[in-house]
Amino acid sequence: MNRIGFAGVAITAVVVTVFGISRCDKKRTIQEERMFAEIKTVDDLAYLFPKNPQEIKKRLDESIERAKGMIEKIIAIPADQRTFENTAGALDLLDRNSNLNPFGYACAVLKEVSPDLQVRRAAHDALKVVSEFEIDFVSGNIELYKAFKAYVDGNGKKEKLRDDQIYFIEETLKGFKRLGFDLPEGQRKKTQELRKKLVDASLVFGRNVSDDASEITATGEELAGVEQDFINALEKTDKGLYRLKTDYPTYFNIIDNCTVEETRKRLYRSFNNKAYPKNVEVLKDVIAKRDELAKLLGYKSYAHLNLENQMIKTPERADAFLNDLLKKLNKKEQQEFELLKKELPESVVLTKEGIFKPWDIRFILNAYKKKLAVDENKIAQYFQLENTLDAMFSLYEDFFGVRFELVQTDQFWHPDVKLAKLFDADSKKLLSYMLFDLHPRPNKFGHAAHFGILPGFTEEKNEWPAVGFIVANFPPSTKNRPSLIKLDQVNTLFHEFGHAMHHVLGRTRLISQAGTSTTTDFVEVPSQMLEDWLLDAQVLKKISKHYQTGKPISDQQLEKILALKQFDRGWFWQRQAFFALLSLEYFKSGAQKDLDKVYWDVQKKVVPHIALDKTVHQHASFGHLMSYGARYYGYIWSKILSTDVFEHIKQQGLLKPDAGHRYVELIVSKGGSKDPNKLIQDFLGREPNDAAFCKHMGLN
Repeated sequence: MNRIGFAGVAITAVVVTVFGISRCDKKRTIQEERMFAEIKTVDDLAYLFPKNPQEIKKRLDESIERAKGMIEKIIAIPADQRTFENTAGALDLLDRNSNLNPFGYACAVLKEVSPDLQVRRAAHDALKVVSEFEIDFVSGNIELYKAFKAYVDGNGKKEKLRDDQIYFIEETLKGFKRLGFDLPEGQRKKTQELRKKLVDASLVFGRNVSDDASEITATGEELAGVEQDFINALEKTDKGLYRLKTDYPTYFNIIDNCTVEETRKRLYRSFNNKAYPKNVEVLKDVIAKRDELAKLLGYKSYAHLNLENQMIKTPERADAFLNDLLKKLNKKEQQEFELLKKELPESVVLTKEGIFKPWDIRFILNAYKKKLAVDENKIAQYFQLENTLDAMFSLYEDFFGVRFELVQTDQFWHPDVKLAKLFDADSKKLLSYMLFDLHPRPNKFGHAAHFGILPGFTEEKNEWPAVGFIVANFPPSTKNRPSLIKLDQVNTLFHEFGHAMHHVLGRTRLISQAGTSTTTDFVEVPSQMLEDWLLDAQVLKKISKHYQTGKPISDQQLEKILALKQFDRGWFWQRQAFFALLSLEYFKSGAQKDLDKVYWDVQKKVVPHIALDKTVHQHASFGHLMSYGARYYGYIWSKILSTDVFEHIKQQGLLKPDAGHRYVELIVSKGGSKDPNKLIQDFLGREPNDAAFCKHMGLN
């Protein structure tokens, strides 16, 4: 998953000075105020993250005052004196899709990972204020819009502009239209109010998920099949029962390995009822308000509004894309289903309809892998987290032409936080600071994600380092063994580092186009492309190292792993298509939706071989409904693109720097400065297609 926007939605970065690092007064010019967040030391980096609620409040007040001053200066420029630099360029610092607001993104991080409840709450409240300020003073500011239009309709027609500047102007004008600036004043203000309420609702939805502390308890006998080392690391109740929380490492370990069906079922239901029933009304409210917003703006539905500026353009095209792909996926999944049901594990019984129970599917898949001598837990012994990180760094250093340097520090919110510097291998120039927080703990963000806190940025005389943050929930080390991660977790690591490399190397001249500031249905391409490296035997061999013997994984085992990589792809992508179609259905025309019925209807249509469990309400914790809206299809869309890109690179040589340099030059370095349809065509030399995807997934 890519960067998390403030409140789970994209938001304009309204302040570009670093609060407290680069002091400035109201006499500074717009040009001087382009100087933002100059991170020169680890102390500077640590200062980005407020340590307590008082610091958060102080910096919030400072940031708003500075932003107001910057906006006033843009508006005050006479029409005949407007230039790209002092108007469009200044607006670029405030652009909605930028990652530049260091305070806001620091709060977004702290809201998700700080161990301090008061800091999390203060960060949450600050994000709400920043979001409302953005709506009132930036994206909803009619005078700022008039200033931009005055430049575009006046001196903008006379200036000789670069292609990236022209693209910025075109996309910004489209953005203003989607914000309602063509509407009568009363209707425009109504859209502002709706957007504020939607920000509030998104924050509440996310907070309800992160605050959920659901768990079940179990006896030792009820954990049969689970590794003893894992069981020993679990917390116990006063009565000596094991506490099974709903964090990812715990959930997947139990669901994959526990031979007691009742334990799997109880944890499955606890996991898939997080934030229920709290978030049901929140989601209904979001659906209704997004529908109202879309209708006010002249769109048929929120899905139409949400997809208009994407590669795919319309929900009708997204529906057609998904349903066409499902024909191929369903054929593959049917084959997988028929094979799996022939030899079911002892604790699995099909329903009376002859299909799988939802809490059994991962257990069945894992048991099948074990029969083929591919035991996920044993394979994990070749992927000690630290060793895997080192090996991945080495691969990326060669491919991207960079160098990683780990830094010892204890200046951040938790001892688990690690820091690396990233340099250009040739020039030795510092490109980025990268923070990692990779192990679970109470009230921490439960998924994996990359936060683009500050993007890399190039001016004529200055180069600014990026700041990125990767959060995950890999199993921690225990007394008896280090942190060992399964192949799907290695996949997650490669995925999030793909976002990080895009963020670091997408060094554009306009801040709002830097790094991952591209369309949602393209932003996953660089991350998913690096996932495909794990389909290559040479790469897997290179990064594997047994934590005890130091030996790489055997060729025989690699052969089995790679064969299995295709085995459950029908089921996996069918499930992704389910979530994609679900998100489209929730945001099609209509303010009132029966959430459960929509969920059940889509599942029956898309996932025929897994039984409905009407006791669970997974949509109550489906955070992508807030951040991605109707755009979840983008994971599959971008996967097809990324696999096409991967195959093209592989033909040149995955481990050859020349292939990496060309990939960086034509795709990654462009950030969001060019239409992604053109980026793909430039790199491939043709229109993309799904041939490579079908080959990799065994859909042919």
